[in-house]
Amino acid sequence: MSLDNFAIIESTLREGEQFANAFFTSEQKIEIAHLLNNFGVEYLELTSPAASPQSRLDCERIASLGLRSKILTHVRCHMDDAKLAIDTGVDGIDVVFGTSSYLREFSHGKDIPYIIDSAIEVIEFVKSQGLEVRFSSEDSFRSDLVDLLTIYRAVDKIGVNRVGIADTVGVANPRQVYDLVRTLRSVVHCDIEFHGHNDTGCAIANAYCALEAGATHVDTSILGIGERNGITPLGGLVARMYTYNADVIRQKYNLPLLREVENYVAGLVSVDVPFNNYITGYTAFTHKAGIHAKAILNNPSTYEILDPADFGLTRYIHVAHRLTGWNAIKQRAEQLQLTLSDEDIKLITAQIKVLADQKNLSLDDVDVLLRNYHNPSVETETLETIAAD
Repeated sequence: MSLDNFAIIESTLREGEQFANAFFTSEQKIEIAHLLNNFGVEYLELTSPAASPQSRLDCERIASLGLRSKILTHVRCHMDDAKLAIDTGVDGIDVVFGTSSYLREFSHGKDIPYIIDSAIEVIEFVKSQGLEVRFSSEDSFRSDLVDLLTIYRAVDKIGVNRVGIADTVGVANPRQVYDLVRTLRSVVHCDIEFHGHNDTGCAIANAYCALEAGATHVDTSILGIGERNGITPLGGLVARMYTYNADVIRQKYNLPLLREVENYVAGLVSVDVPFNNYITGYTAFTHKAGIHAKAILNNPSTYEILDPADFGLTRYIHVAHRLTGWNAIKQRAEQLQLTLSDEDIKLITAQIKVLADQKNLSLDDVDVLLRNYHNPSVETETLETIAAD
């Protein structure tokens, strides 16, 4: 099943360069490549060497690093682009051609027979050079199904390694993705790659449904950066797949490295990692409501589908607020090595709730109250101080 045996094509160094704030120097690209290689992604996809002289040099340099991740570059379905890409030393070439009526009319102006002939020419040439090759339609979900299947059958027949489905404008929903991949799976023997944009918030769900339906590869980028709202985020896909089979994900990827990778790229493109980011957001493993905290203390699986320890992270139980419960306060007392009875803890909890109705409390305020009950000689003065602050 693809859900147990899939590969990530990490496209931060291609799609990510199309993000509004992105400008990566050569050294930064190399650092990103090393980080993603160490994380364990199966492929790195680089900007076409035809894009600029520096893009070509960067392609050559990264291809020569000897990384475990296979190095791909993404080019137009054109012989000149393919020859240039082959000369850089990459392991494979991702070829793309727009197939929707929008792109055929307003972009390149070519018909389906022309697209098929061009694809066959380029694919056969790349294969003759011993490289891996993928052919992808662009704007697949606004393309005619008969056109798509005709093209995919033609390239599958000559032995393409993968065909790609691209939700280029983020229009597809999970059911549409599942249906298209399922249909394609029944007519081609090669691998299937899914590339999904996030314009309507479906990129992760769409990627998962693609794998469910028989896709074998998914394109991602760090933090989802890319054209417009970007594509499937690496961390989001990892989180989704972890919930399906955590053992497989732990074995495939160096999960504790995810935070470093995201923080590094976030700094380069001048954005903050979102507070609610999958896995690494600062509230991702924060628990606040009393009923949640009690259950988490008894068994973290009650309110956590991801184990933060697998990602080198820790959970945080927020106690300084009106929603807190006495079990959470008891745990905080134990962390402070304070011996207090359950009745004392319940009284302190009640007092915290009263104070929290008056002001925004800090953890230090809670600690003061706990220590006062442990050492009552300073209680009155400190409580007045807390209330007055």
